[in-house]
Amino acid sequence: MARPEPEPPRMVTPEAVALDFRTANVGSRLPAYALDMLIVVAVLVAVVLMVLLSGTTLPRTLAITFAVILIPAWYLGYFIAFETLWRGRTLGKAAFGLRVVTREGGPIRFRHAAVRALVGLVDFSFSGGFLAVAFIVMTRDNQRLGDIVAGTLVLRERSALGPPAPVSFPVPLGLESYTATLDVSGLTSEEYQALRSFLVRAKGLRPDPRAALARQLANPLAARLRPPPPAGVQPETYLACVAAAAQRRQRLAATVTRGQPRPEPSFPQPPLSQPHPPAPIPAGPAPAPVPAPAPAPAQQASAETAEEPDGQFRPPD
Repeated sequence: MARPEPEPPRMVTPEAVALDFRTANVGSRLPAYALDMLIVVAVLVAVVLMVLLSGTTLPRTLAITFAVILIPAWYLGYFIAFETLWRGRTLGKAAFGLRVVTREGGPIRFRHAAVRALVGLVDFSFSGGFLAVAFIVMTRDNQRLGDIVAGTLVLRERSALGPPAPVSFPVPLGLESYTATLDVSGLTSEEYQALRSFLVRAKGLRPDPRAALARQLANPLAARLRPPPPAGVQPETYLACVAAAAQRRQRLAATVTRGQPRPEPSFPQPPLSQPHPPAPIPAGPAPAPVPAPAPAPAQQASAETAEEPDGQFRPPD
């Protein structure tokens, strides 16, 4: 029996959007930790040399006390301070393109960094790094014991492929007027990143998951953004309109930031009403209009259903 291939790591954001990501393995995490420890040891050696060169003599008991207190404090303070203030990075992680995030993909806080650093004493110092390597190799998301306890992941932010090329979303054909009037000021950055990721990868998806994911992303946007999508517009086409409008808004904001005058958006102008010639006055009294027969209940219900706008996309069953 063939062994099923493991699914790629995924995280679910607070907006219920599943994102694929790449976690850092042993080959990148151990060199990053080694660089951090090199910095920690170099600072300790520099402090000891400064004390020795200054000619200061301390009692043996006091020197041992300082060493027992200050060395662990410097070790813990280095990792806690950097990861808290630098959004999950240390000097070693930054050099190898790594970042620590929460399980939901958000930035870590002081408690996450403190738990990782304290459990790191067990992962690296007390076990000589054996536990850290064993847990990273055996766990699905390449987590050491400190990551599991703190609820964090170490992600790879860059690779040898280089930065991706910028993507521009054109306005769908025939929807230029609608896209020009679409107000995307309520679109959050997380929602834009989610629909951007979908539109970039849509061609590589199978038809059924592609249509289901498009409806899942389009439903909340169509219910909140104004004006609603025109009748007959497909969810993926609507997402393309939203992405094009968002990029247009970003370009206008960048123009204002540089101090240039902001161009007026082009909205479709309604056609001018033409004056109608006066209707001729009939010679005699007008005949009474004949009332149209009332439609059957089934026909009336079908007519009302046909008149409902098709802008709201139904979620997948």
